[in-house]
Amino acid sequence: MPDVKLRKLLTSVEEVYHEGGPRADIPQRRAAVLAIIENPFAGRYEPEIQGFMEDLKPLGLSMAQKLLDLLGGTDAIEGYGKGAMIGAAGELEHGALWHAPGGYAMRELLGDANAIVPSSKKVVGVGGRLDIPITHINASYVRSHFDSMEVGANDAPRASELALALVMSTGARIHNRAGGLAAADITGKDGLR
Repeated sequence: MPDVKLRKLLTSVEEVYHEGGPRADIPQRRAAVLAIIENPFAGRYEPEIQGFMEDLKPLGLSMAQKLLDLLGGTDAIEGYGKGAMIGAAGELEHGALWHAPGGYAMRELLGDANAIVPSSKKVVGVGGRLDIPITHINASYVRSHFDSMEVGANDAPRASELALALVMSTGARIHNRAGGLAAADITGKDGLR
């Protein structure tokens, strides 16, 4: 399989103090890392692509570590998500190669994360945007942590590129009050509840 050819990394950190209600003393923080890489399969149909997932693992670990550094370490993280934007000369399946290396990288560095890492992907033009879904790291049904973060770059992905994203957050939505399973009530047995 071809080597990963990185053009650039982008990072973004949001601090949310309120959404129209009272100002929180401690903001909810969300961070994203977006890697713009060459798509080695752009412009052609390649039947055997799974090997590229192995090549993406070091990138996933590096991006996940960058998120931990931005947000204060593993103890601070309560939510995560991942996604991919595929340039116009690629296909949706090329973005699906990010599922395992992106998700497992975050779970590996977080240690005890039980929930599946939610994801989204789409083929876009230059300057495309993607909403990355976020859920609780240990139980996907914790409604207070259903969130998202938009990622994108003004010059990417070019037609022959992939834009691979990882996102982490430090807690529930500010002013969450939609009910459902509370983080304090997670049993942690199945990654759902």
